[in-house]
Amino acid sequence: MTAPSAAEDRIQPYSKNPRYWQYRGTPVLLLGGTIDDNLFQIPDLEAHLDLLQSVGGNYIRNTMSDRLDNGYEIKAFAQNADGLYDLDQWNEEYWQRFANLLRLTAERDIIVQIELWDRFDHSTDKWEIDPFNPKNNANYTSEESGLALEYPNHPGKNEQPFFYTVPALHNNQVLLPYQRAFIDKILSLSLQYDHILYCMDNETSGDPEWALYWSEQVRKKARQADVEVELTEMWDNWDVKTETHRATLDHPERYTFVDLSQNSWQQDQINWDNAQFVRRYVADHPRPINSTKIYGAETHKRSDQGITSIHSTRTFWRNIVGGFASSRFHRPPSGLGLSEQAQAHIRSARMLADIFDFVNAEPDTDSQLLQNRQPDQTYLARVPGRQYAVYFTDGGTVGLDLSDTSGTFTLRWLDILRSDWAAVIRVEGGEMVSLKAPGAGHWLALLMLND
Repeated sequence: MTAPSAAEDRIQPYSKNPRYWQYRGTPVLLLGGTIDDNLFQIPDLEAHLDLLQSVGGNYIRNTMSDRLDNGYEIKAFAQNADGLYDLDQWNEEYWQRFANLLRLTAERDIIVQIELWDRFDHSTDKWEIDPFNPKNNANYTSEESGLALEYPNHPGKNEQPFFYTVPALHNNQVLLPYQRAFIDKILSLSLQYDHILYCMDNETSGDPEWALYWSEQVRKKARQADVEVELTEMWDNWDVKTETHRATLDHPERYTFVDLSQNSWQQDQINWDNAQFVRRYVADHPRPINSTKIYGAETHKRSDQGITSIHSTRTFWRNIVGGFASSRFHRPPSGLGLSEQAQAHIRSARMLADIFDFVNAEPDTDSQLLQNRQPDQTYLARVPGRQYAVYFTDGGTVGLDLSDTSGTFTLRWLDILRSDWAAVIRVEGGEMVSLKAPGAGHWLALLMLND
């Protein structure tokens, strides 16, 4: 095991503003986009991480999936000579790949959000080749485990008893020990590091007792290792105002951060409004709000319904200006991944984060300081009296009310697609300031009070 780092070095809510993360004792905005979800399985991992880092990215998502989608994935368990998996034996190469991911990301200060379970791994055609399927292993039968040989329907129907094994639900003492051993193996490697966030599931619509059980298991193992960990659950419901999300929002003692990835299905102004609802809802116990996957690309199956690159890039910036602690593009074909377009947005967001005081800023939730604003045209984050960042989704003109703020400001325009700052302009506070974007498309106006 690696030597444990000081407690303040680990990834954790920022001590001075727990809506953001701190790492190595310093506040940090998490930005990312990668080519795959189960990133530890890709063959060119180190080069991909280097590319992410080179554009200012510092955040990845890693599911523990072993779907055989691209030809390079392998399963977590060893196979016997007859081809059956033995759930008591590991495929050491799988775990070495995971260990490599943890080491390489630690070396680059890239934060890893691990999703322990993914419902899509254990249903439809993926179940046909799953080691946990009774027909594929030498450890139990269908009758012993309560698992059918087929689950052809979408996992959202919650027909798979794999996700009901915990004591508060089915208490399946045949399958649960194997599931627990899998999680324990993950933690035996990940708890050696201080740059890991834990999410129980990928977009689940299952029973909250399942997530609660695994969150307690993770926390128990962490305590035994004398480690503090940050946990969340990701719910499938696209409407973050619904009761489903209260299982996380109402329990800061269980879930120390929030993941609102599914809010990225919501388009335009409602995407912002719903995120701000959650931000207000947790105000009594503020926590980081992450978006570990933002949907949208021309290759997305719902691109004809507006889930395109325009949608994903605007959502990326709404998250950042709206006070999220992380913003990350989903992998292709459902998102932009780390494409050249995604790289430009990540690079520009990092350029902004380098000079804008996000951790002391507040989003202008109801756009009260923006005059003549059209819906979904502009969004504002501000450190009152000091800094104002106005994001334009597609150019245009808007008024920024600085009537209560005196002094001279420098105005700089960030050409987001080119990752380029324009020349400095001086503007006076104490009045309404007209901001006209230099062109169409993504722009950001940054006003900073002169000292």
